Amino acid sequence: MAKRDYYEVLGVSRGARDDELKAAFRRMARQYHPDVSKDPDAEEKFKEINEAYAILSDTEKRAAYDRFGHAGVNTQGMPDFTNIDLSDILEGIFGFGGFGGMGGRRSRNAPRRGADLSSRIKLTFEEAAFGVEKEVNITRDETCQECNGSGAKPGTTPNTCPQCNGQGEVRQMHQTLLGSMVQVVTCPRCSGRGEVIETPCPSCDGRGLKRKTISKLVSIPPGVSKGVQIRLAGEGQPGNNGGPRGNFYLEIDVEKHTYFRRQGDDILLDLDINIAQAVLGDEIHIPTLNGDVDLRIPPGTQPGKIFRLRGKGIPHLRGSGTGDQLVTVSVEIPTRLTTEQREMFEELAETMDPNINIQNQSFFDKLKEVFGG
Repeated sequence: MAKRDYYEVLGVSRGARDDELKAAFRRMARQYHPDVSKDPDAEEKFKEINEAYAILSDTEKRAAYDRFGHAGVNTQGMPDFTNIDLSDILEGIFGFGGFGGMGGRRSRNAPRRGADLSSRIKLTFEEAAFGVEKEVNITRDETCQECNGSGAKPGTTPNTCPQCNGQGEVRQMHQTLLGSMVQVVTCPRCSGRGEVIETPCPSCDGRGLKRKTISKLVSIPPGVSKGVQIRLAGEGQPGNNGGPRGNFYLEIDVEKHTYFRRQGDDILLDLDINIAQAVLGDEIHIPTLNGDVDLRIPPGTQPGKIFRLRGKGIPHLRGSGTGDQLVTVSVEIPTRLTTEQREMFEELAETMDPNINIQNQSFFDKLKEVFGG
């Protein structure tokens, strides 16, 4: 059977942001996780959802998929749903920790993925357009070298928690209107670790972790815009009980340019020419991101005329190609004239039709047509 489109699987558009993808994944995971869904195809649907999110949440894999479809990404070795820590999703369904005895419940001291970290970086307009490498500082927990992460003073070892017998959780019985209900909660003695430390490591105070700041050289691809997130897999907080690290997300912010503006992958530039240039035409130099180019102003150019410079815009973040540069021309009307200039305009006015023309569309309506509004 042919694979479904990943965007269709998650129910999002092809231009969906990272937060929209994550929200869609969480919603679908709640619906089709085999531990809670009664759908006979729940397991297969959940695997399909997981595969779609694994591809689309990765910037490079998503770009390859957008260009080449399923042939552009290798899904061999994709993680199975049973290895994904969805406890936050599933606990949100039942409203309390654990499933009260339901099958498939994970132990509190089972391996758990570490927390994600995030930071923001500001780029210049040109850096966002062309891509850049930036050194980023990540402050996170690292395994304590003194105790090798055990939290116990060197020469000692942690003991199995006597209250939960190493399970990291205990059961509590509650009487409700519906009868007795068992609730599984984190063990208060060991805080879910399953072990108690009698003699804490003096270097990390028994945490097994120490706060450190590391530097990473991050390659930011061409075409990023404000709000785009770059994911560094496995660069977040360490996992619990041998679980994998979380991810680090670098959110992009972009400085305003002196005269360029951005609309999608197109660059907008407003340009003033004098009335003689508009009437008689001219060839002028204008700036682009790739340097100055010549622009021919034809005779009789009207205010609001838009010139399109193909391929002078922003590289597409996902897929090949580049946007355009749109140059909007305004005609500068002089407010002060010399005597000679005034005489010339008066002489010109005598030769022109004094009747006015009523336009069917306003200037702004014409702009909307050009930009597809």
